[in-house]
Amino acid sequence: MNPAQKALWYIESHLAEALTLDEIAAIADVSRFHLVRAFAAATGFSVMRYVRARRLSEAARALACGAPDILTLALDADYGSHEAFTRAFRDHFGVTPERVRATTCLDRLKLQEPIMMDSTALDHLKPPRFEAGKPLLVAGVGERYNHENGGAGIPNQWQRFHQVVDNIPGRIGKVAYGVCCNGDDAGNFDYIAGVEVADFSDLPREFSRVRIPAQRYAVFTHREHISTIRRTVNTIWNHWLPASGMTAADAPSFERYDEKFDPLTGHGGLEIWVPVRE
Repeated sequence: MNPAQKALWYIESHLAEALTLDEIAAIADVSRFHLVRAFAAATGFSVMRYVRARRLSEAARALACGAPDILTLALDADYGSHEAFTRAFRDHFGVTPERVRATTCLDRLKLQEPIMMDSTALDHLKPPRFEAGKPLLVAGVGERYNHENGGAGIPNQWQRFHQVVDNIPGRIGKVAYGVCCNGDDAGNFDYIAGVEVADFSDLPREFSRVRIPAQRYAVFTHREHISTIRRTVNTIWNHWLPASGMTAADAPSFERYDEKFDPLTGHGGLEIWVPVRE
């Protein structure tokens, strides 16, 4: 398995935490030396330069939105002081954090976006089982993406979900769901990292919500590392579904993460539920 893919997933899903090269290499199941070479070959970046560029880019976005406390941003970006953060920010972008906050403008900054993971088709896909899915109410952290960028920010979205999941009222069970819904003809879609809830009546406004109707699903098991999920999803939609004699139903699709999935390492597997009709 591609260690750069594992490293990208781990960096994006732990961006607000302290990260070391040794830790990332351990998650990628390779040595530091191997990871440095593999990551640079795949992305054109050194591992920690990518980490710094991503953190500074997210800090710049927060500043443009008026973030009041630069020290908090500095600490979140793993800088020990306001001064160290300001120096790194100025070296990277050519302007100070205060300037970006005052102008609220990012047009002249070269922001580092998340690098997309591999989405080439699988050679073999295990046939699905079919389930009659029950209605679900799912609440959590939502973002809108475009299929052209493939939702490259989803790993970071899951990190934010894990930070606030205990604040979601009325949770049912321990399963987490990654729901794709509200797609449009331009390729935009909503992704909600969430949990099943009893109802939406007490749900705070900052949480997104989606009603999933009763529906027939083709259920695929993704046993590999989470970083390769795009390959499985691509194979389902572009290879299995056209050859299956079925069509996709107009309903949300979702990933189902039970207690076997480890959000720290990305191992443990998950299920992909695709709504279908004859």
